[in-house]
Amino acid sequence: MATSASTPPAASVGIPAPSTLLELLKPITWFAPMWAFACGVVSSGVSAEGRWPVIVAGIVLAGPLVCATSQAVNDWYDRHVDAINEPHRPIPSGRMPGRWGLYVALAWTALSLSVSAVLGPWILGAALFGLVLAWVYSAPPLRLKRNGWWGNAAVGLCYEGLPWFTGAAVMAGALPDPRVLIVALLYSIGAHGIMTLNDFKSVEGDERMGLRSLPVQLGTDRAARFACLVMAAPQVVVIIILSAWNCAGHAAAIGGLLVAQLALMSRLLQSPRERAAWYNGTGTTLYVLGMLVAAFALRALIQGNT
Repeated sequence: MATSASTPPAASVGIPAPSTLLELLKPITWFAPMWAFACGVVSSGVSAEGRWPVIVAGIVLAGPLVCATSQAVNDWYDRHVDAINEPHRPIPSGRMPGRWGLYVALAWTALSLSVSAVLGPWILGAALFGLVLAWVYSAPPLRLKRNGWWGNAAVGLCYEGLPWFTGAAVMAGALPDPRVLIVALLYSIGAHGIMTLNDFKSVEGDERMGLRSLPVQLGTDRAARFACLVMAAPQVVVIIILSAWNCAGHAAAIGGLLVAQLALMSRLLQSPRERAAWYNGTGTTLYVLGMLVAAFALRALIQGNT
């Protein structure tokens, strides 16, 4: 009897290959939280001298542990959607057999909590919050990703704001400076737009499986315009507040990066469905460079006040 298009093929029995495990954990996705963690380290204003073991452990926590956990959780609960959109992935293809995807998600959750506990209470709290969001984003009954408004907000916070906070908290050993929290939150809001563009690749499967991503709810043209607005507006606010904090040079640098993004956005909006992935590889790069500039501005401010 033929297999339904929405049902993954029968899984083979056995242990997944190491290469399949690595593919499930998606190393390419680790960059964003690792970069945000590094921005947090820089923005803390604390010298890295003598603290490199803790910094390296934090980077591992942000990327190969917490972010990788979110990828495993997402792929397990998305296995039926992926059978339509991306049937080559480890679980729907049968290369990650049985319930191995779930077992990996649980094991990586436990490992992430163990490492974060060693780094201190603030880091443990941040990791626990991020892991809870990772599970409620993908898993029923909440499954935040069923609605692009909530789901993208959760991912933006986990990919940008939370690791930025964690990096700053690791260095300070306490709650970071309020200015650090403000800037980290602004860049988290902007990441909502990045995640909206990321949803363009799976519109057909999302529609069939009842996932209300923003491209599904708004249509691709309106969703692309909204994503551009959400990415640009927080950067404008960052420019304004850095100027108010007497960081005019850093504000000007972020302004230049934003102008370049606006030029790329104009091309994106001409054909958003075809160019969403292109923009995520070009305009998003300029966005994260602006994050680092903002981190150095915060570093200068904090060091100047100590």
